[in-house]
Amino acid sequence: MTDSTRRSIAKTVSYRVFASLLTALIAWALTGRFAVALQIGLLDGVTKLFGYYLHERAWTRIKYGIPKPPEYQI
Repeated sequence: MTDSTRRSIAKTVSYRVFASLLTALIAWALTGRFAVALQIGLLDGVTKLFGYYLHERAWTRIKYGIPKPPEYQI
């Protein structure tokens, strides 16, 4: 069973929001500038959102680790 497109989108968005907030917090800790940290977090989130979605959808085409269905069922 593979994830649907809608599920992949939901996972992508939820993960990106979380990860971008972490990136912004780290940027804020390093720079001490809140506005710069938000810009870094936003840019990080937008670019990686598309990258993660493409990565997730590519994995739906890869059969590695997916059990094969039985050849027949009774």
